[in-house]
Amino acid sequence: MPCERCMERDNKSTDATMEFLLLGFSELLCLRVLLFIIFLIVHLVTLSGNVMIFMAVVMEPSRPPMFFFLCQLSVIELCYTLVIVPKALLSLLVVDGSTISFIGCAAQMHLFVALGGAECFLLVAMSYDRYVAICQPLHYVAVMSEGLCLRLAVACCLGGFAVALGLTVAVFHLPFCQSHRINHFFCDVPAVLHLACTQSYPPELPLLAACVLLLLLPFLLILTSYVCIAAALLHVTSSVGRGKAFSTCISHLAITLLHYGCATFMYIRPKSSYSPARDKIVSLVYTNITPLLYPLIYSLRNKEIRAVLRKMLRRKKIAQLN
Repeated sequence: MPCERCMERDNKSTDATMEFLLLGFSELLCLRVLLFIIFLIVHLVTLSGNVMIFMAVVMEPSRPPMFFFLCQLSVIELCYTLVIVPKALLSLLVVDGSTISFIGCAAQMHLFVALGGAECFLLVAMSYDRYVAICQPLHYVAVMSEGLCLRLAVACCLGGFAVALGLTVAVFHLPFCQSHRINHFFCDVPAVLHLACTQSYPPELPLLAACVLLLLLPFLLILTSYVCIAAALLHVTSSVGRGKAFSTCISHLAITLLHYGCATFMYIRPKSSYSPARDKIVSLVYTNITPLLYPLIYSLRNKEIRAVLRKMLRRKKIAQLN
């Protein structure tokens, strides 16, 4: 049943004039300065790490498919943090929260979900790359051609943006109550759904469908790839060869567990279990900490990436000396 204070959505009251108030961390007034400094440092380090990996891959003349996907992952993470973190930092500077327009809130939600969805699909493409490399090594170059990698990259982006568009349209077609105070530091889906003037289950169906398309199906595909990889490794007699093959998957597995773990905890649950304080803490992890960990994981675990980064830094030193 709709609430009694639902706003009328007619031609006289347009969505363009509506504003939401992002409360952010208004309950932590005494820690605002400290949190701002911490988040700013983390944001700058995240941007630097992803830019460094992106530049290292772009400047490398011979790029294997995994480098191509890693470059796209860095671009997604850069855009991902730029969509969320600046508004979060602003919410720490403003005591009573920061306002965001209806269109701005919808755009932020769409970009956030689209980039997260593109990353889910990209992790599937990267798992397929590992499957071909380990299970079909003789056909790897022929199968993982530049054309296929480009098509997979485009499909990941288009798939993420299409699902995000459907979810965003469905969420912002709901009637909202007069209270437009979002107890969050960005327009996250559960936080906006919490303002909807309805207690029925149907408004949650678009979120459930998006979770199936962006989380469940990609995770099952990744799981299938690694089951095939594990089966292939059982036939490898050399423990050295088995360890070397498995080490190439460690970075991808770590990122997959981080990404899907946080996303599953946040979105695959009923509306009744919504907790603003808990959600903001978890959101801090997957919007600030995980993008920081991604370049660290790949640069520390991947020998090829470390070699490319050393080569880039060496070129920079030579250029400075000259």
